[in-house]
Amino acid sequence: MRASLNLSFCLRSAAVNPNELAAPASTARVRLIDIPASVAPTATHPIRVRARPMPAGESIALHLHAWAQLAYASRGVMRVAVESCTWMVPPSRAIWVPPHVPHEVVIIEDAYLRTLYIDESVVPAGLDACRVVDVSGLLREAIAALDADELDSSRERLLGALALDEITRSEPLPLSVPMPAEKRLRALCEALLKDPGSNDSLEYWAESVGASTRTIARLFRQELGLSFSQWRQQAVLARAIPLLNRGRALSQIAHELGYQSQSAFSAMFRRAFGESPRAFMMRDGEAAPERSGTDDD
Repeated sequence: MRASLNLSFCLRSAAVNPNELAAPASTARVRLIDIPASVAPTATHPIRVRARPMPAGESIALHLHAWAQLAYASRGVMRVAVESCTWMVPPSRAIWVPPHVPHEVVIIEDAYLRTLYIDESVVPAGLDACRVVDVSGLLREAIAALDADELDSSRERLLGALALDEITRSEPLPLSVPMPAEKRLRALCEALLKDPGSNDSLEYWAESVGASTRTIARLFRQELGLSFSQWRQQAVLARAIPLLNRGRALSQIAHELGYQSQSAFSAMFRRAFGESPRAFMMRDGEAAPERSGTDDD
């Protein structure tokens, strides 16, 4: 049974950390949102699909829209941020964003995105919070079929209903690392996120923020519901996703993330997700065509 771990960074702002695996802020390409009317959902066409390649380092500035969206990368890794959380989304997973939720997107690794724009009038009940979900084979094919040119209205309705049903049935993936509000604990967490492979003790980190070990341990439990070691493991898992997507050797990833052996890292990963690192990253993503179009969210 999979452990209840979350791999998203819950942040107060969506600023790019220069020590993360995204392009440095000075070189990132930031776009303002500009969605053509032709792909905006309407009551007549409540689900639209937008497909496009997105290069690593591309960033779409904070914005919101009146419809929901499901952003799905058949390849590549993206980070999607709202006011209080950031999700690191692996390939062949998707993130659901409800209507009217301000969010921004950063492409961590070269990606091919298909985004469903879903009119508020057809959003299923219960989908009122952001979540990362697995993209089933059926959902993937429904999205691809909705992306076809000159789709007749009857088929569009059927495919849209199928896609929404699959989204509703998809269990949220436990992909988040919570961030606290208390200033000392937050400073500690932000510092550790820069170097999740650090093996420094809780005593070291507590001293670095001017607090006692007992106080920091209590704050971890009180604010985050986790122990220091549990929280650090989640930060390690989140950092591992882009490294795995790059095809880095497991031995190198294990060393970078503070593990003495590849087998120890793989065992920890399997306990968290119920499968090996490679199996987790390898999905049946389709070979997406390089279609033309603007690269906005």
